[in-house]
Amino acid sequence: MDAIDKTHSSDISLGHLLDVLAVAPDAPLVFSYEGTAVRPGYHVTEVKAGQFSALDCGANPEAWSEIFVQLWDIDEDGRTHMPASKFSAIIRKVSDHVQLEPSAKLTFEVSDGERPMALYCAAAPRLIAGTFEVALAARPASCKPRDRWLAEEQEKSSCCAPATNSSKCCG
Repeated sequence: MDAIDKTHSSDISLGHLLDVLAVAPDAPLVFSYEGTAVRPGYHVTEVKAGQFSALDCGANPEAWSEIFVQLWDIDEDGRTHMPASKFSAIIRKVSDHVQLEPSAKLTFEVSDGERPMALYCAAAPRLIAGTFEVALAARPASCKPRDRWLAEEQEKSSCCAPATNSSKCCG
């Protein structure tokens, strides 16, 4: 099977997230989705890893690893947002029992316990005024053959030097 590495533009890996969080372990970790920050009492209720094999709409075989982090967006007992170190400790505890591939695609499942769970991809964390902010964006469906074609077209159009330059085209 050919594995592809086509991810949404704001996808990050679990390893990247943990590396960045290690810079300021005491900083509060605040995820935001649909324009709103998770409430301070949020829980990481589940972390799961999967190896997926599929056939896309162009009959191309696909394979990838993915890690799902489930967030329960609730307010609880006047708590504050969890520090980056607590989130990292939860992931370490999970990795003692479940093989977590640091380079795997990272997906967040978020619900407030009333609305259905929704899937999100994460942008790289930003340390702003002593708080890590991680923007979550809805994970859209896509057509992998079309995505590959668009990436090839973009590469073709962006890899050639301007006509006034004597450099050769890379294509």
